[in-house]
Amino acid sequence: MFVTAQISVYPLRQTSLSPAIENTLRILRDSGLDVSPGAMSTVASGEDEAVFNALKDAYREGSESGDVVMVVTLSNACPLQS
Repeated sequence: MFVTAQISVYPLRQTSLSPAIENTLRILRDSGLDVSPGAMSTVASGEDEAVFNALKDAYREGSESGDVVMVVTLSNACPLQS
C-alpha cells in the first residue's frame, strides 16, 4: 500500500536542533522515499513498509542523541505535493 506521511521532529534540550532534523531527512531519503522538506514539517511517500521502517529508524536514531518529539500524520489518500 502506498502511504504519505507528514513528519515533524522537535529536538528537546539539545544545544543544536539541526543534527536531529538532518539525520531524519537522511534516513527518509536513504530509505528510497519521495521526500519533500518544508519549513515546519517534511512530507515523505512510499510503500507502507518502507515508510514505517524509516520512521522507526529515524525515531530510534533521534532518541539516541537526546530527547526528541516526532509527530507523524499518515494517509493512504493524500498524494505527495510537489
